[in-house]
Amino acid sequence: MSTQINTADLYDERGEEVESIAIQFQNLGGNSHFNGPVRTVRCFEDNALVKAVLGTPGEGAVLVVDGQGSLRTALMGDMIAESAVANGWAGVVINGAIRDREAIATLPLGVKALGSNPKKSAKTGVGEVDVQLVIDGVRIQPGVLIYCDPDGVLVER
Repeated sequence: MSTQINTADLYDERGEEVESIAIQFQNLGGNSHFNGPVRTVRCFEDNALVKAVLGTPGEGAVLVVDGQGSLRTALMGDMIAESAVANGWAGVVINGAIRDREAIATLPLGVKALGSNPKKSAKTGVGEVDVQLVIDGVRIQPGVLIYCDPDGVLVER
């Protein structure tokens, strides 16, 4: 389980060693503070890769999903979130939407997303896993550390 780290304190300590993502993600999981090494998925309105990755051992990692900001379909629902908990993931940051937000709010999982939409996404598996992402101008490499709390998201440079 990750230690509770406040991003404001971390930024004060580390300054330019961390980058802040300015997107105003909503806090939607049961854990408000979460951190860990990053795994990544890039997809668009298709959550097959999100489901597949969260179905593997997370070992305290945080999955960062670049859904390209689409709110038209949900990239994670309660069943995938429950799988993430069962597999030891610390959290998920989704540049896109989730669904089942009330159920997800009760899970011991950190979840940040842009919002919610009840519409299911496609399940064809189109996308990429463990690739570099750029979200809000911040480069996110697999393996770097990410820190999330109600104040925001910090990524190690």
